[in-house]
Amino acid sequence: MVKELRIMTDAGMMDCKNALVACEGNMDEAVKYLREKGIAKAAKKADREAKEGIVSTLVEGNDGIIYEINCETDFCSKGDKFKALVAEVGQALKASTVTTLEDAQNVAINGTTVQQYIAEQCAAIGENMKFRKFGRYTQEGAGSIASYIHMGGKVGVLLQVACGNAATADNADFQAMCKDITLHIAACAPKSVDSSSLDPAFVAEEQEIAKAQLIAEGKPEALLEKILPGKLKALYKQSCLMSQEFVKDPSMSVEKYVAETGKKVGDSIQIVSFHRFQLGA
Repeated sequence: MVKELRIMTDAGMMDCKNALVACEGNMDEAVKYLREKGIAKAAKKADREAKEGIVSTLVEGNDGIIYEINCETDFCSKGDKFKALVAEVGQALKASTVTTLEDAQNVAINGTTVQQYIAEQCAAIGENMKFRKFGRYTQEGAGSIASYIHMGGKVGVLLQVACGNAATADNADFQAMCKDITLHIAACAPKSVDSSSLDPAFVAEEQEIAKAQLIAEGKPEALLEKILPGKLKALYKQSCLMSQEFVKDPSMSVEKYVAETGKKVGDSIQIVSFHRFQLGA
């Protein structure tokens, strides 16, 4: 019975023996006992930082997810148990329709929720773990969902692209463009697709910083209104995907690359949105 319980729960031999004794040989109660014990162990580890882990993506058709699960050490993140946990959670999340981290925490898995299941696995794996980030894109109509994982899960990108014709999604040039842009996003870390989707609070803060720097440099107040628009344009070029220099060909912007691909495939292409998850950030 101890052996059977170990296979079922991945708990230690003595933990299994003690659980069976405490539950008078009732296997179901012993499993519950160990799960509760796992939660207790996880709680003791909860004050330890979990900065390592894996960013992962799953894409099927026009639906894709990106998620990050953290652990404490790089050694753990490369272990088979942690990788299996990440994959198992990913399958449960992908099978759901949730779009937010809060809802993703409550997705059903193995008779409990994702949040609870990860907490229980802290005991078996021996480290504090956290389900930190989640995102989902579902492309309605013609288009594609593309993804890229960099450095074995240190950075992940999920990209949503729309087009006019359904056949475009199968075009090799279109698919190559989608892949190129995920690589660009991973390398250049844009904050938004374009200036219209850039966080206004971020823009305001950067403008205030630029203004303070100009004043510190001795620039007259009268000139600030003439200089600041140039600073704002530079901010867009640095922070907005479509304005950035394309990483594989800096002679053109990402916007121009997308437009040229559109001409090549004979269709209109729109970069709708993207997620870029950097481990621990």
